[in-house]
Amino acid sequence: MHILCQMKFERVFMPAKPAAVAKSKTPQALKTQRRAESGPIVSSAHLVSARSAEMSEFEFGLIVSGNAFHRWVVHCMAAAGLKDLTPLDVLVLHHVTHRARDKRLADICFIMNVEDTHLVNYALKKLQGLGVVASHKSGKEVTYAATDLGRSHVQRYRDIRESCLIDALKADDALNKDIGELARLLRVLSGMYDQAARSAASL
Repeated sequence: MHILCQMKFERVFMPAKPAAVAKSKTPQALKTQRRAESGPIVSSAHLVSARSAEMSEFEFGLIVSGNAFHRWVVHCMAAAGLKDLTPLDVLVLHHVTHRARDKRLADICFIMNVEDTHLVNYALKKLQGLGVVASHKSGKEVTYAATDLGRSHVQRYRDIRESCLIDALKADDALNKDIGELARLLRVLSGMYDQAARSAASL
């Protein structure tokens, strides 16, 4: 009888045992969970493939980073003293300056993977008008090289890049390795996009 009374007392008056507390998730685990619940971060949900949603995420990142890069090179070159240039103008000037070698129009287009040669040709004429690029004719072949003025602007661009971009990056060996791997992957995917473009053109 005493035991039964004791059991009833415990059921009525004793506090219930607290439920097991779930282990708190790490910020990374919460981020992964939220990402899984919200789906991939893309700009064209109708293109997401069940076989590779990651490809759509990559393409969105490529669009955003590409536009940011173009904005950066224009502002950096403007700070270096050359204003009102397009991103292609800036990139052509850098490549013409590359390794201090004269370059043909076809070579510039090939290295930069630009299909429309007239766009690069227009950029070269614009840069010639600014006095930062000069053309040289040898027989039927025309080559282009940076002038002293062009090289001075490129050097100023480099200084600004070091202070505004590289200093902000604060890259260590591990990050530099990741960036190098990303560059390799971008080159691989560039080839895949080119092949896919040829396949689409043949349809």
